[in-house]
Amino acid sequence: MESGFSILMFIFAGAILLYAAVMAITKNYNMLPYRSRVSVRPKNPERYMVQLSRIVALTGLAIAAGAAVALWNQMAGAIVMIIGVIASLWAGTKIIKKAG
Repeated sequence: MESGFSILMFIFAGAILLYAAVMAITKNYNMLPYRSRVSVRPKNPERYMVQLSRIVALTGLAIAAGAAVALWNQMAGAIVMIIGVIASLWAGTKIIKKAG
């Protein structure tokens, strides 16, 4: 199966995007794992969840882009995925500052 990696990454990206959508819609701070809730105490949890869902969705899109490129060339897809995730995490630091 030549495109197994791409299919698996598309499924993974879809799950991440679904989680981001649920986080943005419900704005429920308790959806985060317990260790994350203990270490971060935001002043406005609903606004924090919306901003965090944007970061999670951006990361999911980076994985989906890498999976799309991997249909053509697996090595190039892995490189796109790694660079995309690093870029989305860097952008996430800028986005989360808006949560206050």
